[in-house]
Amino acid sequence: QLQASGGGLVQAGGSLRLSCATSGRTFSNNGVGWFRQAPGKEREFVASIDSRGQNTDYADSMKGRFAISRDDAKNTVYLQMNSVKPEDTAVYYCSAHAAPWTTTDRRAYQYWGRGTLVTVSS
Repeated sequence: QLQASGGGLVQAGGSLRLSCATSGRTFSNNGVGWFRQAPGKEREFVASIDSRGQNTDYADSMKGRFAISRDDAKNTVYLQMNSVKPEDTAVYYCSAHAAPWTTTDRRAYQYWGRGTLVTVSS
């Protein structure tokens, strides 16, 4: 139902845009978030957006570098990653939760898709 794409290899300081496409159902009434998981680490919150695209939240280390947005006409949520760092290397996942607002709480997210790998070289 949720499929992340757009990952790949990028040099430090570069940019990448991830996409999260939905299929089978619409998530236009749901808050959507991006999470990431690096090898040997727990999955962590990256960014989230409410159903209207008006409110967003970011993890502190992503503020000013990443931007989340959504285009419900295309059933897609984006994560624009700028000024990437080697520590941004991880598998990135998108997820949706039942409520329309934004939340940073991973436990609230019910719908998960397959991730996409982002590798940042130094």
